[in-house]
Amino acid sequence: MGLITVGEQNGSDIQLYYEDHGTGQPVVLIHGYPLDLHSWERQEPPLLAGGYRVIAYDRRGFGASSKPSSGFDYDTFAADLNAVMEHLDLRDAILVGFSMGTGEVVRYLRRYGSGRVARAVLIGAIPPFLLHADDNPLGVDPSVFESTKAAVRADRFAFLDDFFQNFNNADVLRPERISDAAIRGGFTTAAGASPYATYACVDTWTTDFRNDLDAIDVPTLVIHGTADRILPFGSTAARLPELISDCTLVPVEGGPHNLPWTFHEEVNTALLEFLAR
Repeated sequence: MGLITVGEQNGSDIQLYYEDHGTGQPVVLIHGYPLDLHSWERQEPPLLAGGYRVIAYDRRGFGASSKPSSGFDYDTFAADLNAVMEHLDLRDAILVGFSMGTGEVVRYLRRYGSGRVARAVLIGAIPPFLLHADDNPLGVDPSVFESTKAAVRADRFAFLDDFFQNFNNADVLRPERISDAAIRGGFTTAAGASPYATYACVDTWTTDFRNDLDAIDVPTLVIHGTADRILPFGSTAARLPELISDCTLVPVEGGPHNLPWTFHEEVNTALLEFLAR
């Protein structure tokens, strides 16, 4: 529905594509890797029916947004989100992030505050800190991220094919909760993303958000699958109630990473109940 200019590279504008539907309190949906705004198709109709205005945008490098070779870090991602908030003059908004999008929510609240934000929702959370370190023993070994980047470089399409199997826990949940067609749909979307962005975003997964979390001063809902193979529950969501002052954690038993599709009813129920409080 529209484009927002967020920068420039080599004389050309860097633009974010967004869609804005409905009226009421604004809900901003920030998609996960390596998808686009249409990955929220099972959340948008219930939100519109609930009387909310639904705004979603494509992260730089993905979907219909520009595909530059710069800005793939969470300070820039948060600045892009802020550009959306200011361009549309959103107030009393609910920020809803999935996967990589949860990082935008957290970094935005640290850098720009909650003046425009009423609530936050983190689905398949990447915070607090995914990388194993001496002071973060629950993190993931650095070799995992290096091997992921190597796989993207070696054969991006083969990487995506394998990624979506684990993204959806397809060996366990197909066909009851995820069809082969839906997996192909995700693959097709991801295949159309910038190859550079697909590679560069992997480094952002090791961002340390621990110092961002104490800046969150709005009620926050965390929804996470206990069988998440991409962002393990114990390394991520399970730690957040101790780090965010007003945090409600909803574990989805047996849920994979791609909860918005595979367990959409559970996600939508928790989301709408939280927004209605």
